Amino acid sequence: MALPFVSIIMPCFNEEKYIEACMASLAAQDYPSQLIEILVADGGSTDRTLALLEGMSRKDTRIRIIDNPERLQAPGMNRAIRASRGDILIRMDVHAEYAEDFVRRCVEVLEETGAENVGGAARPKSKQWFQRALSAALESPLGVGGSSYRSPDKEGPVDTVFPGAFRRRVFETIGLFDPKAITNEDAEINQRILESGGVIYLSKKIIVHYYPRDSFKGLAIQYFKYGKGRARTLLKHRRLPTIRPLIPFLMTSSGALLAGALPFHPLTWLSFGAYGAGTFLEAVRVGHKAGAHLIPVVWAIFPVLHVSHGVGMAVGLVSYALHPDWEEQPDRLAPRVHPPRVVGTA
Repeated sequence: MALPFVSIIMPCFNEEKYIEACMASLAAQDYPSQLIEILVADGGSTDRTLALLEGMSRKDTRIRIIDNPERLQAPGMNRAIRASRGDILIRMDVHAEYAEDFVRRCVEVLEETGAENVGGAARPKSKQWFQRALSAALESPLGVGGSSYRSPDKEGPVDTVFPGAFRRRVFETIGLFDPKAITNEDAEINQRILESGGVIYLSKKIIVHYYPRDSFKGLAIQYFKYGKGRARTLLKHRRLPTIRPLIPFLMTSSGALLAGALPFHPLTWLSFGAYGAGTFLEAVRVGHKAGAHLIPVVWAIFPVLHVSHGVGMAVGLVSYALHPDWEEQPDRLAPRVHPPRVVGTA
């Protein structure tokens, strides 16, 4: 079987702590090197990221730096996609490390399943104590809401994957990433794939580890943005593939209503007590893997995840209902006149 040319699409901003390890894992891929190009969309990094990338690109001519003046991930990826040559486009994150067969497995699973987008489970990896605690929390259904793409043991069609390997025709038919999406751009384009009748496939063969946020503040900001982005996607499409993203919003709004309307009512204390007890027991169950001393941190992470996401969705529902910023017809990638010559074989 002739192997397709692969374009790796990677948004980037101030990633000096992670860029070298990430690029090293790409350099170690067992897919034919002449069939890979790496396009890094940099949003004007102010640390050493650009200098490191420029140094690496001089040694590896497959690496191209794409200017991303908008600084957001979605328009950066769109710029890289337009500059790409691949039949397969793999969206990658700098905050991740990839198995040596990652690219090859993505190509194989696309071929085997006929899916429009494939990926693996999001496997967290830690460098310090907060990341260890957060990784434990994200193993719990209370932390991820039962998301299939968080489970390394699941295989089959899903509503989203991490990070995503797309056939080029996806961007030619359903369009590019939503350029106004601050977050949730992956889930939004995956929803368009599903609505068009396409398949998104999660495979155990595709292995990637990512580094989660390393502080309570960073986690709260991240999940607030996630919630706000989910609200935007909900209003844009007038539905979500699953009810899962609404659960933190419903929990947070219900808790706020109870606390505001019935602050001293037994039902209020019972609800908050049940939540505290349930999250504590779950923190004990999953937290021992990170270390007993981190169980209180895991316990504290649960409400940060839930409240930040719920408040973000509430803010997003109001702000985007008043000021929608999306286009009804997304820009599409123009079909290529001359596809790249395929020279590899499997």
